[in-house]
Amino acid sequence: MKDIIIASIIDLILGDPYSFPHPVKLMGRIISFEEKIVRKITNSKKGLKVLGLVIVSINISLGFFIPYLILRYLKNHKLLHSILNIYLIYTCIAARSLHHEAIKVKEALSKGLDEGRHRLSYIVGRDTKNLSQEEVIKATIETVSENTSDGVIAPLFYIFLLGAPGGLAYKFVNTMDSMLGYMNEKYKDLGYFPAIIDDIFNYIPARITALLMCISTIGKFNIKEGFKILKRDRRNHKSPNAGYPEAATAGLLGIQLGGSHIYNGLMVEKPTIGNNESKVYKNHINRTIDIMYRSEILFILLYCIINILK
Repeated sequence: MKDIIIASIIDLILGDPYSFPHPVKLMGRIISFEEKIVRKITNSKKGLKVLGLVIVSINISLGFFIPYLILRYLKNHKLLHSILNIYLIYTCIAARSLHHEAIKVKEALSKGLDEGRHRLSYIVGRDTKNLSQEEVIKATIETVSENTSDGVIAPLFYIFLLGAPGGLAYKFVNTMDSMLGYMNEKYKDLGYFPAIIDDIFNYIPARITALLMCISTIGKFNIKEGFKILKRDRRNHKSPNAGYPEAATAGLLGIQLGGSHIYNGLMVEKPTIGNNESKVYKNHINRTIDIMYRSEILFILLYCIINILK
């Protein structure tokens, strides 16, 4: 419990410095290497699907068992064990990084729309070249909302259940999905199982996140509308999970998200989420970040209370 609190505070202060060694960077290199090997072995649809499942199995095992065995080896060296455990937990949480990247988009918009579009392209998979200012802001809000689950609550959920190895296994799943889980011609077969496994791993955390968003913002945002839109629009997304935090955010802020967008050159049809009650402003980005931090703090607080009462 102590290590989780310390790791969360470190993330809040430091975020993810670009030059700092990070397990996710290593995961990305491993996945890229595996993709090159797989494509040399086969180009068939069935072969790519099967080897995609093999990649998932290997990487979940790597993500869990390597840190598990190292931490187990250091069990009798309490200080070293604690330092490594805190570091590994810290690398699983991305709240400060999300905050930092979202604010960069907001600041870029203040310099000009083209600057905002360019900055947004670093954190989304869609084509940003022709987006209006309102669409850039909405995309930023959607990214922070979805990643409140993927980058904060989900890793904490698996850390609470399985310790740092659980969080790292989840990060490997999430990284595979972000690199391979596309529905375009290149990745629809190789990324088939990485995308499905990511959906499975995020099923419970996404729903917990939406509830945390609403409960943690009592007295701050429109809780009644948050629950209303969550119930009504949670399935208005191509992902079985992303719609939950996005619907909660849209309801809490009284804005409309979603709609069709271009991803990797393909138009993806998506229904809207929330009511178009209020024009979207840059300050809504800050409010979404506020929702993220409140959700994280409440989740950690609930975990601590449960552990104290055991």
